[in-house]
Amino acid sequence: MGNLFSGLAALGLGKLTNMDVYENEEKKESKKPSAPEKISELTEVELIFDKSYTCPVCDKEFKTKAVKTGKAKLIAADSDLRPKYQVVDSLKYDVIACPNCGYAALNRYFNYMTSAQARLIKQNISSTFKGLAPEGDIVTYDAAIMKHKLALANTVVKRAKASEKAYTCLKTAWLLRGKAENLPEDTKNIDQVRSELTEEEQEFIENAYNGFLEAFPKEMFPMCGMDENTVCYLMADLARRLFKYEDAGRWVARVLASRSANERIKAKARELKEQIAEEMKKEG
Repeated sequence: MGNLFSGLAALGLGKLTNMDVYENEEKKESKKPSAPEKISELTEVELIFDKSYTCPVCDKEFKTKAVKTGKAKLIAADSDLRPKYQVVDSLKYDVIACPNCGYAALNRYFNYMTSAQARLIKQNISSTFKGLAPEGDIVTYDAAIMKHKLALANTVVKRAKASEKAYTCLKTAWLLRGKAENLPEDTKNIDQVRSELTEEEQEFIENAYNGFLEAFPKEMFPMCGMDENTVCYLMADLARRLFKYEDAGRWVARVLASRSANERIKAKARELKEQIAEEMKKEG
């Protein structure tokens, strides 16, 4: 699992760096934006605030940065549904991490916790957790990526559903892409850094794809807030990004043949079908 958990040793969790994300499963690009909007004069700092949470593992209260509801303006989305916002990359704020015990999860999953899962986290994460670096005025890409890797480690330790693991991998991939796109021009060896980020992004995309593949026949919809047609579309694009063109074609066909798919998702699927065909010709 090369880079999936790289950096966690600094948090005292070095023993978790070689975990296989899906080991226990059997046992238990862009939408065209509408007319350009006037660029907001707000800064990222003005769009976020300190939000209070109570940790479901250690019961301690803490505050962490969050994006103000309705303030971030969506301007586009990549073909794999990664959202792009004006001024702030909201994805950086999507993991909630307890600074006391090391429990972390995507926002939508943070409060879902059984006593057995809490016990596993205390035994395997909290027991050696060294704490997170203090937050600054904003969350940096590096800090956000670290929190997402911590959240992924938590999904493995607490034996979460494959879909939660997959969604956490997907969002980490999106953050790595965001970091690559926003590297300062004076970054030393910028081309090499970009290449390394892209390689790491691909590893997370592969794990996201495999996780959704595992979850698809076993879990109920909606999955991670997505209906079945949206997940099929997402699978098609992830397969395309992994150069699994035959698989991508099958997932696209599934969307296009669905009677329950709305016209919006079918239109996206038709665009993706054309993109897959073009890429296959180039590979040809």
